[in-house]
Amino acid sequence: MSKQTGPLVDLTAAPCCPPLVQQRVPGETAAVLAPAFKALGDPVRLQLMSMIASAEGGEVCVCDLTPAFDLTGPTISHHLRTLREAGLVDAERRGTWVYYRARPQILRQLAALLSV
Repeated sequence: MSKQTGPLVDLTAAPCCPPLVQQRVPGETAAVLAPAFKALGDPVRLQLMSMIASAEGGEVCVCDLTPAFDLTGPTISHHLRTLREAGLVDAERRGTWVYYRARPQILRQLAALLSV
């Protein structure tokens, strides 16, 4: 039986807002979205996010992510947990492996905020 683990931060609670070049971002929206931007501010996490978001079939096993980096498994796990806690990815355990999926709605929301 697989166990579904969701994000610890619910970015869907932040209302979609116009691009920041059109209107000031409300404080409560900024507070909800800032952890996602902070999580993406690390080069390894940005690469992991790219690998997850572009994965064929929409998901990728941690066993396929770890070899792409010259880092230990626990370090990769830390970065993946940060992405999950920031609400950017969902994770599902299947046996001994964890599979990650990007949350496209959240990525669209972040992209819309930054569009010019």
